Amino acid sequence: MAGDRLTVSLDEQSRGALDELVEQTGEGQSETVRRAIVFYAANFQVANSETNVDLEQYHRMLSGGEHVLLDIDFLHGLLDNVELENGEPSPGFQEVIDRVAEFHAEEYRTRFTSLADILDWLAFCGFLSARKADDGTYHVVFPTEKVKWFMTRFIQRSTEKLDFEVEVSEGVSKVLISEV
Repeated sequence: MAGDRLTVSLDEQSRGALDELVEQTGEGQSETVRRAIVFYAANFQVANSETNVDLEQYHRMLSGGEHVLLDIDFLHGLLDNVELENGEPSPGFQEVIDRVAEFHAEEYRTRFTSLADILDWLAFCGFLSARKADDGTYHVVFPTEKVKWFMTRFIQRSTEKLDFEVEVSEGVSKVLISEV
């Protein structure tokens, strides 16, 4: 393949990474570097976002079966079928949310140091979008009222063991969440 030539100085870390990729792929150095540049360009925004989301950790969670990707229509279908006839969530579903939140509270205690980190993670997972308002306060929007209900409950319970308190104020279509 004829093309532009590029000379690059590699530090120890990038040299090791290149050697490992060449060995794993069986491709030459040039092809590996070309593919790495194209991949980086395609994922530039995620790689350079100001979020604290650890993509490698998320990949491990997905590939290890700890997390799953779920089509939004499936999520809404599931949420539509955990209600009683009066529209209230079933007690069994509330119990499950609370158990999951209690489990995550232990994990979050050592994993997150701020409300911003938690909201970044939950936004990355697709449950909400958050915008910083004032110091420690965020406007949080959920895709539906049902997601708002269950995620608000989850956030309140999964943050109980943190070194700071979380205060939730519900509006009509959005929620204010503050680190106090």
